[in-house]
Amino acid sequence: MKTLTLASIYELQGLKSEALEIYKDLLKKDPNNKEAKIAIKRLSGLRKKYPNVNEDMKKFFVNMDSEVEFLEFERWLVKWN
Repeated sequence: MKTLTLASIYELQGLKSEALEIYKDLLKKDPNNKEAKIAIKRLSGLRKKYPNVNEDMKKFFVNMDSEVEFLEFERWLVKWN
């Protein structure tokens, strides 16, 4: 069964193409699924350009492939806000 949870697990395990396919399938079933839309943009690189983006953290975020990296990014976000 394809779910947001399964896609998230795949993403954390570095199986980004598999996660992306699940997000796309979920969006086909529910075109208003905001979480799937955001994940598709994140995984496919279709993000808007923002002039003040921290490029190092952006690259880190795009290439995260472990829970440890996810937690490090989360700590950075908390400090940033």
